[in-house]
Amino acid sequence: MNDDFSTAQSAARPAQSFAEAEDALLSRWPETKLDPSLDRIRAFLELLGDPQHAYPTIQLTGTNGKTSTSRMIDTLLRTLELRTGRFTSPHVESMTERISIDGEQLTDEEFVEAFNDVAPYMHLVDADQEHPLSFFEAVVGMAYAKFAEAPVDVAVMEVGMGGRWDATNVVTNQVSVITPVGIDHAKYLGDSATAIAHEKAGIINPGSTLVLAAQSEDVATVLLERAVEVGDVTIVREGMEFGVVSRVPAVGGQMLSLQGLRARYDDVFLPLHGAHQAQNAVVALAAVESLLGEDPLDEELVREAFGSTTSPGRLEIIRRSPTIVLDAAHNPHGAKALASALEDSFTFDPLIGVVAVMADKDYEAFLVELEPQLAHLICSQGSTPRSLSADRLAEVAIEVFGEDRVSVVPQLAEAIDRAATLAEAGEALGAAIGSGAVLVTGSVVTVGEARAMLKGRGR
Repeated sequence: MNDDFSTAQSAARPAQSFAEAEDALLSRWPETKLDPSLDRIRAFLELLGDPQHAYPTIQLTGTNGKTSTSRMIDTLLRTLELRTGRFTSPHVESMTERISIDGEQLTDEEFVEAFNDVAPYMHLVDADQEHPLSFFEAVVGMAYAKFAEAPVDVAVMEVGMGGRWDATNVVTNQVSVITPVGIDHAKYLGDSATAIAHEKAGIINPGSTLVLAAQSEDVATVLLERAVEVGDVTIVREGMEFGVVSRVPAVGGQMLSLQGLRARYDDVFLPLHGAHQAQNAVVALAAVESLLGEDPLDEELVREAFGSTTSPGRLEIIRRSPTIVLDAAHNPHGAKALASALEDSFTFDPLIGVVAVMADKDYEAFLVELEPQLAHLICSQGSTPRSLSADRLAEVAIEVFGEDRVSVVPQLAEAIDRAATLAEAGEALGAAIGSGAVLVTGSVVTVGEARAMLKGRGR
């Protein structure tokens, strides 16, 4: 063992608890601080023996839908008796959600073990690079190493931001999935959908299959031109090689007919709401078909997989009496899909919104998309420094909703209680009995805090 390695080991005292591992990771550069380079993550993984090359990978990027789609891919693969590793970001409630083996997030103890296995190598990279490893790079390295140790048959890797410079983008993926592209993270990725598409196109690799969700014409042009430039890429497109044949809202979700690459799959129940989730489902189906080859998937197994799909914090009913729904929409594109799903699948009257957003988002356009669905809006705020103040959100909200339809309650717990009271009062004023509801949305952080809070109270 060389002196540098010994020094690194002594500098990296093993974490004794999940809290210690979490604190050590959070002390690194945050996810929102970017340095466009893959040098650090490559150096880190090289020290770990390049575990990212030990298994085939499906890699996903896009503006919205990545997490739901990756969960569906994971469930399909496991139903087909393949062992999976899944990396997702951001997490809703616990950092352990980011790394899953066979559909189960790591326990606190397993997370600590994964951290301790790689921590000495983090310090070696820190000492050798211009900038230290970021939080996101560290957790990505943990995931790749954990998947190799398991070992998994397939890794499902969700890009954190963009694609080209994202720390996950150190694999030669077998399948690259690009969900619908809109404008988000404009400060980092560009202020137009085409500029963002150029960044997301960075995950397309020669010899891979590109699974492309329906896109606007200008975005599709960027992505297809990149695939041609890379060369030796098989391209399959929603609406051409695969697509949603039909969807009918149903109690607890929707019934789908899906045209895959190899076969059509009818009478598929998906326990998630909205046309966007049907789109995510068929994209997931095409991704799995692309990875596994020429034979159609067993229709009963496909039904079983989609029927057991979950996606916490995505139009999730977390409590009843009154109904409280959580949705992690955080940009205008996501808000539009949310509004469409609410109109399509629910008859809440009145629907009271509790919204807390991040200051770097296009929150005015977000509110404009939701305005037709909400009887009243309560402006709140999250607990992180990135959160927009409730007062500032209200200034913008009043312009969209009118002063009479906007309240300000900065504390999220109090805001949800106020919304529940308004929902119940609305019923008493003549709405259908039992139809008043609360929608909590605006960011993944908002939904995570609300989810932890409401689960503790029971339903």
